[in-house]
Amino acid sequence: MASSSTLHLLLALLTLSILSSNRLVKCDSEEDNLLQGINGYRTSLNLTALTKNDKAECLAEEIADQFKNQPCTNTTGADTVPGTEPQFSNYPTLLANCHLNVSITRDGAIMPACVPNLVPTLVLSNFTQSQYSGNLNDSKYTGIGISSEKDWMVVILTTNTPEGSYSAVQSASLILKSSFIYQLLFLLVGLVLLL
Repeated sequence: MASSSTLHLLLALLTLSILSSNRLVKCDSEEDNLLQGINGYRTSLNLTALTKNDKAECLAEEIADQFKNQPCTNTTGADTVPGTEPQFSNYPTLLANCHLNVSITRDGAIMPACVPNLVPTLVLSNFTQSQYSGNLNDSKYTGIGISSEKDWMVVILTTNTPEGSYSAVQSASLILKSSFIYQLLFLLVGLVLLL
């Protein structure tokens, strides 16, 4: 029979393996509200709802971080005069930080908007009633990543094509398999300790 301390260790290892496979849930109420609003808008146009894309969200976070200290002007956000959009010299680094490259992001759309205090109704209208509405009305877009920093909200739209999928080099099934193997290893270590 196993000792009490060994059983506690096994229970701790099992709990750790379960917790390590679950991501911490981040409360993104501003982003979630915008996603619901955009999907409601698309539904009203008989378009499919956009699904969350983690890699696009990562890039949206990187870009929002670049904008956070910029004031709202007519050369930033949804009020941008075409041709005056900011260019980031470190864009390849921003992509690399999210394990992305230009070849799988080419067909996506990056849409920053600056709204003081990120008032939800104004944020939504900055996307649905601006130059960005053309992208939101386009059925080629199937995924979305959203992030905010200070007065900035960045939305990235993705496609289901290889040139706009924002998919990582590793497939989701490979990641799931490696997570499962990781949990099995924890359990095996626990069993060895019991014996």
